[in-house]
Amino acid sequence: MEDVLRRSGWASDRQVDLARWKNSLSEFVWHEAAEKFLREFGGIRVVVEGPGVNCAREPFEFDPDLAIGEGARFAELSDLFDRKFFPLGEIGQGEFFLGIDEEGVVYALARWALRYDVGDQALEQLVTGVAPERLNPSA
Repeated sequence: MEDVLRRSGWASDRQVDLARWKNSLSEFVWHEAAEKFLREFGGIRVVVEGPGVNCAREPFEFDPDLAIGEGARFAELSDLFDRKFFPLGEIGQGEFFLGIDEEGVVYALARWALRYDVGDQALEQLVTGVAPERLNPSA
């Protein structure tokens, strides 16, 4: 996984300036987990393909600007699933948004939520093709 991320532009000491996203994403409520994740991985596009552990590996990109204009959708999903989703980017060539909740859990979001794991474990799932778990709406 680390080799794939390095080829995509990641480095262990990477620190991305969030100012441009803070300005363009004012329709979203920022939280610490989103800031931490995007400081390290923001702006990276990872190109993987082919079979994975239990689902196809698909390219993904960490650019939250891809969700500009989708604030209402993220707010609706946040209410539905009782989480505070913040956009990270896209997976599946725009089929799903990638989002993160306030606890650092990563999700694929459409009209439903598919849960990956937290931080590095989520990245490993994305890179190696481990299917996320479908999240049920809050009761």
